[in-house]
Amino acid sequence: MLWPVKKDTQMTKSKWFPLVWIIPAAVLTLAALVLVARLVRDFPAVQDFLRTYPGETPLPAGSPVGIPAWLNWQHFLNAFFLVLIIKSGWRVRTVTRPPAYWTRNNKGFIRTKNPPTKISLDLWLHLTVDILWLLNGLVFSVLLAVSGHWVRLVPTSWEAFPNALSAALQYLSLDWPTENGWVNYNSLQMLAYFTIVFLAAPLAALTGVRMSPLWPKSTEKLNRAYPIELARAVHLPVMFFFVGFVIVHVALVLTTGALRNLNHMYAAESSASSWLGFWLFAASVVIMAIAWVGSRPLILRPIANLTGKVSR
Repeated sequence: MLWPVKKDTQMTKSKWFPLVWIIPAAVLTLAALVLVARLVRDFPAVQDFLRTYPGETPLPAGSPVGIPAWLNWQHFLNAFFLVLIIKSGWRVRTVTRPPAYWTRNNKGFIRTKNPPTKISLDLWLHLTVDILWLLNGLVFSVLLAVSGHWVRLVPTSWEAFPNALSAALQYLSLDWPTENGWVNYNSLQMLAYFTIVFLAAPLAALTGVRMSPLWPKSTEKLNRAYPIELARAVHLPVMFFFVGFVIVHVALVLTTGALRNLNHMYAAESSASSWLGFWLFAASVVIMAIAWVGSRPLILRPIANLTGKVSR
């Protein structure tokens, strides 16, 4: 006897139910891409292409070598703020009954002509960390420009694009490109970092400002030129792009020479045998985990009260 299947089971109602099919579909798609890439690499024309474009574009003469300590700190702060931004942003979108609210006063650091509006404590955290993240990004951009390290993130030759395609094919075929990130990133890394720093981050900021209470409400022409619906339609996909980038970035860091890469990113040294970068990375993960768990109303209320009024 066949029992009727209930469509509205507890599992199908769960917000995690889409992962039941998304994760297997992603794994199967990746496996198919790997198979195609390995088959394509056997073509003589593709082999010639890989020899012509090995995956890395030479930097201009006189480019700085190495990764400075300030970049290590910027990297950690960026990751720390981004974790809180993603968590608070997702809660703003999914929590229908926030546990607490925050109302701005005009005696704080930020003042606007808009009347004080009651917002959720999650949105307060999201906006607060957004500001810190943007300030960190501004400092990073200035240091990047004055130090000359911008050449590692900004393509200076059209050869970066075929080299990026070559690097992507090498990654997909699981015959990964040989590289030395201490001296130069491969072209796919360069374009990915360029997209994150100079395209995705400004896009997240511009769409976020449009949806925030800081946006002037009375400017009808400006609101028509930049409707809030457009900002909402772009802001969430940008967040998913950041999440996808972080997953791929961390996976490649750990699978393409973890000790060497972590020393570059956290210890400002080129060693491939030292464990200093690993332990600094482990400490940063612990700090981010504590921040993730600790970003709850009990801890956020007294901090938010410094800039406004918190109510239930």
